[in-house]
Amino acid sequence: MPDIDVRLERVSKTFGDAMAVDDLSLEISTGEFLTFLGASGSGKTTTLRMIAGFERPTAGEILMAGSPISELPPFKRDINTVFQHYALFPHMSVRENIGYGLRMKGVPRHERQEQVSRALRMVRLEELGARAPRQLSGGQQQRVALARALVNRPRLLLLDEPLGALDLKLRKEMQLELKHLQTQLGITFIYVTHDQEEALAMSDRIVLLRQGRIEQVGTPRELYDKPASRYVADFIGETNLIAGTVVEGGLGQVVLQAGKRLLRGKSDRELEPGAQAWLSIRPEAIGLFGEDVIRPAQNVLEGMVVDAVYLGSLIRIHVNLPDDGRLVAHLPAGSSVHLGERTMITWSAERARCVTD
Repeated sequence: MPDIDVRLERVSKTFGDAMAVDDLSLEISTGEFLTFLGASGSGKTTTLRMIAGFERPTAGEILMAGSPISELPPFKRDINTVFQHYALFPHMSVRENIGYGLRMKGVPRHERQEQVSRALRMVRLEELGARAPRQLSGGQQQRVALARALVNRPRLLLLDEPLGALDLKLRKEMQLELKHLQTQLGITFIYVTHDQEEALAMSDRIVLLRQGRIEQVGTPRELYDKPASRYVADFIGETNLIAGTVVEGGLGQVVLQAGKRLLRGKSDRELEPGAQAWLSIRPEAIGLFGEDVIRPAQNVLEGMVVDAVYLGSLIRIHVNLPDDGRLVAHLPAGSSVHLGERTMITWSAERARCVTD
């Protein structure tokens, strides 16, 4: 069993009458890259701020390495935080910015210079130590902020939407660099983002928050392939949701009555017949009837292709169903589809998750 670095025990936070975090319990392992993901107002940043010490829990306890820290001020916690806005000192050089915290701690000059040089190498900015922050690109400034946070080798690094101000290409590059750094250093990272693609790309585990409560915790693959609710299925990635009534429940395979159709999917919990539920089918799980890749075909629907977009490695089609529903499918680039034609689409029950609210 991995060591537990941080434990939240029934933590709640209210602001006046508003409940920002509601009875949240969680264990975070040493050396883990854990991401708090959620929409605006879900409680992810408030949770991060309580771990950092910028907010105190209204109820519950936060422990680090087994010791309570809820009453400790931020500077007494072995934690550093990186924000979206880098807050670099404009009158200091890159080296001075990185070494500022060490200087405040009274680290001798020679030792401080060595640690700053290591931090610069770590973020690949060795040649830019003498520059001012204004002379750096956004990505370079973010690396300086990271080096400043990591130079003390904190037990825990908190990152509050640190890539939000970067353009898409640079953000994707920095995602890879962050994950590489975290693996290399073995420091526990707790990351906050509203971007589900970013969470999927970087995290060991994701905590999906909804209105201050945990909706689901798991690996990126678990949240994508086995969503625990309709909310998770809809929030993580793209999916098709077909509403229906459970005809046959039980663990494993479920049969759903959707209009006049019987559709099959998988469920990780027992569902009672008569319960309202949804089938979640990812676009890449849908194929054209008769293609070998989707046999055996356990769900087959007929519809009309109303949109088809060539995207290089795939074709994205929209299919209107007779009952006014619409499904999105991602087909191999060589698939033969034409606007306005009727087609049969299919997917395996193994790749359809039956979810409820």
